[in-house]
Amino acid sequence: MSLHYTVPPSRFPTSQASVDPQLKTWPPPLDSSSVSSRLRCPRLCPFMLVRSARLFPFIVSSHQQHRLTSAARHASQWRISRAAAVLSRGLKSMEPLKTHQDPRVPSHNPPPASTGSTAGVMTPTDAAPDTETPPPVGLLPGETVVKEGKAAILFPSANEVFYNPVQEFNRDLTCAVITEFARELLAQRGIKVVVPGEKERVVVSLSEETNEAEAPVKEKNRTEEPVETATAGEKCERGLRVLEGLAASGLRSVRFALEVPGLQSITANDFSAKAAGLIARNSEYNGVNHLLQASCRDASMLMYEMRGKKERYDVIDLDPYGSPAPFLDAAVQAVSEGGLLCITCTDMAVMAGNSGETCYSKYGSVSIKAKYCHEMALRIILHSLDQRAGVYQRYIQPLLSVSVDFYIRVFVRVFTGQCTVKNSASKQALAYNCVGCGSFHLQRMGKRMMNGKHMKYSAATGPPVGPECEHCGQRHQMGGPLWVEPIHDVPFVQKVLSAVSGNPSRFGTSKRIEGMLSMVTEELEDVPLYYTVDSLSSTIHCNTPPLLQFWSALLHAGHRASLSHACKNAIKTNAPPAAIWDIMRCWEKSNPVKREKLSETSPAFKILSTEPSLEACFTVREDANPQSPRAKANGGVSTSLKEKREKHQNKRKNQITDSSQLKNLPCKRFRQGTCSHGERCCYSHDLPPTDQEKME
Repeated sequence: MSLHYTVPPSRFPTSQASVDPQLKTWPPPLDSSSVSSRLRCPRLCPFMLVRSARLFPFIVSSHQQHRLTSAARHASQWRISRAAAVLSRGLKSMEPLKTHQDPRVPSHNPPPASTGSTAGVMTPTDAAPDTETPPPVGLLPGETVVKEGKAAILFPSANEVFYNPVQEFNRDLTCAVITEFARELLAQRGIKVVVPGEKERVVVSLSEETNEAEAPVKEKNRTEEPVETATAGEKCERGLRVLEGLAASGLRSVRFALEVPGLQSITANDFSAKAAGLIARNSEYNGVNHLLQASCRDASMLMYEMRGKKERYDVIDLDPYGSPAPFLDAAVQAVSEGGLLCITCTDMAVMAGNSGETCYSKYGSVSIKAKYCHEMALRIILHSLDQRAGVYQRYIQPLLSVSVDFYIRVFVRVFTGQCTVKNSASKQALAYNCVGCGSFHLQRMGKRMMNGKHMKYSAATGPPVGPECEHCGQRHQMGGPLWVEPIHDVPFVQKVLSAVSGNPSRFGTSKRIEGMLSMVTEELEDVPLYYTVDSLSSTIHCNTPPLLQFWSALLHAGHRASLSHACKNAIKTNAPPAAIWDIMRCWEKSNPVKREKLSETSPAFKILSTEPSLEACFTVREDANPQSPRAKANGGVSTSLKEKREKHQNKRKNQITDSSQLKNLPCKRFRQGTCSHGERCCYSHDLPPTDQEKME
């Protein structure tokens, strides 16, 4: 594994013309007498130490071999290497430091990574700082090991590299999706993907008319045909090339290398020098150097340089801390034909309507603060991806789009086709949302019609609403454009669901993935956005009808309906707003509202002043009861999180007020293993300031 770090010209004491581009002729070789003097020079110190650590064995052999014994040679070499490593880490040098050790001296190998599927943290024993023996190559003082899936990741004690354990579900789902994507793509190349613990899939032929004479011939040809298999952890020469543009600690990339079969290479990139150095150590610690390469580059520039058809990545994963908008243009160009983009957005405040103008500047769409904001956020990012891909005559095909916890995650394939790109305008729409009753209407941006064998494109006609809402008389807000085509590929999602449910021990969040994907497969594909039953009831100030009864009333009226994974009480339906309010009027008759307390200008008064045009039936139907786990709606609450909430309920009831009892409880740093007081730790002591507090 190689790491590249370019030293700025300002750090060289000579002119730029005298510096060799490959750094082979500068600085000149050092003798032992010049090492100590040049260590005192602040400008030469970092680079000279790195070079001196590498050249030291050769210097000793040519100049001081007659004066130094073997033991002294090893001790001096280690001291210089250690000093170079400390200074290079302080200056964010990305050149890995490898000490040239005598083959007679036994090397220290890192402990093998655990293959357990449960997450955990292990704290190492601090090494003595004054010993002359080099520390083992593994954990550094104060470092911890975080285990997730099959990966064991090293983390420093300081908060230098970001790690979010809540997104284990995100990483598990990504591994499952990429595995299924690799299975489909590599099957076209004659490669079979093998997943440990997964039962072999049997393809049953539905044809009953089989020639018995040809059967032995077919079986013979099948056995003679060479079958190439791809397993996790092994390099596949014709496999997928993966890029994680914002890798942080490299946890996701290491998990790809250990858990996803059929990969040719993985590039784990991060702009932070400390993060990239940690990626390199984690790759070596988990034994995946043959697959994973660490990179310290700007993610956009790295993807722009890989836009060539033979250099593109098959899978690009972007999971930024915030908005992925700065990287989308480069991503849609650097992904291969039919490749997979995995995008995470954590700026939900912007995408959910709190800052519509900021959302427009980032994604080219205005967000609305409405009940359906989470699904709207999914459609905003899909619109942005399709719009940026269209610039380069490319278009997207969504495979899976989910709203989970505090973020959204989309998996899309990118293709090239000028004719298909012309359909892009008809796939986007503006949303008109009533500020009074919450009714919404969609207005497509373009129109397409078949004219014989040719497709005719024209401008759309509209708007679909008047100046005021026909139901409550309030004004409309306009948002969008949004992606209004299907946001899931249901056959693909069913394959992922089947693989996860058939091998539940593969991921720690398998049950949550099953619940999420089950609801995704039951959603109406051609119905954008949704209503929530509690908001409908709140508008007319009546009791909230049970979800199954409201769903059954829609089905009795001849409309289609389903739940939504993005919201707990959401209902997706193709019924127009007029039919929905008729059902609510019928419900209000059996649960009357005090009309005398309603203002004549309120939406509730105007809606209830109109008689319903249909008689709603609220008898529960069997087809209104979903088979997916209802507890996993809105991404679900993981079992561990739910248990944690129940465990901490009423924790403030029995608070400790006696100071003598406080001394019996250890401090937070004691639990983390970083308290300097050790076993004598208690809450009532003054802790020394941290390095960060000293800097402040």
